[in-house]
Amino acid sequence: MRLRKPQLSASSSDMDQQPNQPTQAQLLEGFNVLFGITELVGIFLIILVTVWVTHFRGGFAWTSDPGHEFNWHPLLMTIGLVFLYSNGMLIYRTQRTVRKRRLKLVHAGIMIFCLLCTIIGLIAAFDSHNLVNPPKPNMYTLHSWVGLTSVLLFCCQWVAGMISFLYPTIQPHLREAYMPLHVYFGTAGFVGVIAACLIGLNEKAIWVLKSSYSEFIDEGILINIIGLVFIIFGGLSVYMVSQNRYKRLPRPEDEVLLAERSN
Repeated sequence: MRLRKPQLSASSSDMDQQPNQPTQAQLLEGFNVLFGITELVGIFLIILVTVWVTHFRGGFAWTSDPGHEFNWHPLLMTIGLVFLYSNGMLIYRTQRTVRKRRLKLVHAGIMIFCLLCTIIGLIAAFDSHNLVNPPKPNMYTLHSWVGLTSVLLFCCQWVAGMISFLYPTIQPHLREAYMPLHVYFGTAGFVGVIAACLIGLNEKAIWVLKSSYSEFIDEGILINIIGLVFIIFGGLSVYMVSQNRYKRLPRPEDEVLLAERSN
């Protein structure tokens, strides 16, 4: 009697156990170090902007002093639309063991703080133009066009994300279809914000420093350093959010939560 050789099926579990396939620990190797560096660069950026607007630009005020009220604009935009925006994008990768429902709420909450900082920063910028005598024109520079476009994209992303991922009756396949768009336009908006910051820094340096900008004065050098740190922070953030190996893997409770909310 001839014995039949057992046939091996190429199941997904077998594929997962291939010796050449990297483990999750290998995929995440260096992630914590890279994230720590990104956070330190972001904090350093906020400190540099604070030093610039307090030491060189005279500090802060509100509507009684529109010139110094403007100084809230670069600081709040750096905190909200740069530092917090980056952390909001990376929250699913830095907190990969947290339940997805909670991560969604934290992500939405961070973006709310981004929006609040942005609104106050925009008010400060418009007040610095409208409350002086004579008033200055608004929305005529490339910085204002790129900046406002990025802000509008951010707001659209926030509304669409709230509806798609927190509204209970949205079907899972619709969420999955929208997710790549949400990630892409979120990253594109962040890149637009970095570009607006760089253009705004250059405009401010040319307007307030005039010919002394070319003489390598302290304020001009600090503005250039701030611009370089913006690029470094933005580059690190986009790199981390664009790497598939850093993505949060689905957890068993994620499917349970989706099933409960769809019933």
